[in-house]
Amino acid sequence: MTTVAIEFRQVSKRFRLFRNRPHSLQEVLLSSPRARDARLEQDLWALRDVSFRIGFGETVGFIGANGAGKSSTLKLIARILEPTSGEIEVTGRVSALLELGAGFHPDLTGRENVFLSGAIMGFPRPLIRQRLDDIVAFSELERFIDVPVRNYSSGMLVRLGFAVATAFQPEILLIDEVLAVGDQSFQARCVQRIAQIQRAGTTIVFVSHDLETTRKLCDRALWLNNGEIRADGETESVIAGYLEYVWRANGGAPNDVVELGKRWGSGEVRIQRVEFLNGDGAPTAAFHTGDTLIARIWYSAEREILHPSFGVAIYRDDGTHVTGPNTAAAGYDIERIAGGGYVDYRVDSLPLTPATYEFSAAVYDHNSIHPYDHRHRQFILRVLPGGAGNREGLVVIPCRWFHQGGD
Repeated sequence: MTTVAIEFRQVSKRFRLFRNRPHSLQEVLLSSPRARDARLEQDLWALRDVSFRIGFGETVGFIGANGAGKSSTLKLIARILEPTSGEIEVTGRVSALLELGAGFHPDLTGRENVFLSGAIMGFPRPLIRQRLDDIVAFSELERFIDVPVRNYSSGMLVRLGFAVATAFQPEILLIDEVLAVGDQSFQARCVQRIAQIQRAGTTIVFVSHDLETTRKLCDRALWLNNGEIRADGETESVIAGYLEYVWRANGGAPNDVVELGKRWGSGEVRIQRVEFLNGDGAPTAAFHTGDTLIARIWYSAEREILHPSFGVAIYRDDGTHVTGPNTAAAGYDIERIAGGGYVDYRVDSLPLTPATYEFSAAVYDHNSIHPYDHRHRQFILRVLPGGAGNREGLVVIPCRWFHQGGD
């Protein structure tokens, strides 16, 4: 018996893009062959000779830039599209949540669309009726279930679509980015529902630009770039490679920081840059949990500043504030600064779990009230899995375990 739920064998998918498309039969008949040929702008290859296997029970995330071929891959799995060349084999019943409101009839109510979608998925009406209450409860649409879905907001469509797609324990579940439309509370419940489906052995293929959610859900990731597989492997290493590629493509060197966020301050002192170093003092692009981290904050001061306070802050890329120390609170007094120099923020054993973090650097007066320069969440800090083993939560807290057995 095969252990492969989805297999692509040298699959390619081409779309033909036209310009000056004729709008009537008369235009077609009156145009010359040369003019008709000129309408063909180009062939767009969404995928080129892509091969991979996904086993039963795996959860695999596809990452990559817009236009990389991720959504086309899911539509090929769902048989919404057919490949231009190559072979696709899918073993199992597929449930797909690919586009906002896809498969819903706008003139039917939410309740009627539940029965329609369930029938399209091949489920008998008694089973759909049995699951209806759970679907409505999960979607939180009790007040609107008998309203035509044309009147639903985008968030309501996503809630109903996800509830239907996951209500019948699919063998293969395809999810394409639509969770980004829901509010934070609903996204959290979706992640819990997906985890429940994972434990039941469903094969899940997940597409999202939210790399943190991809980390949480997927043990394996495939990075698509211009229709080709750039990397296939453990999620964190694939994401790290993807982020480094993005930074290089934007003109950055391996250890260059990416400037984001906001900046404010009076300007008497300016933070020129932040440099991330390892325990040997060498610049590095990423750290592992447990590594030594040195954030070197380079500054320049227009005039003598007495007793400045330098500080940092770390945010996970989902916005969670992790820490925010400064020199004044730590009792480390910098008597004066003038001209240029640097301040090191050092962590001997980095406790952060694997993720991408946004790093702030700031310099204030001694009372931490007046900002000379505050560069808020402007620098990227990457943390990869290390020897600690723990990948849940925000930080790894050193601990020991003890067990006392009963009589």
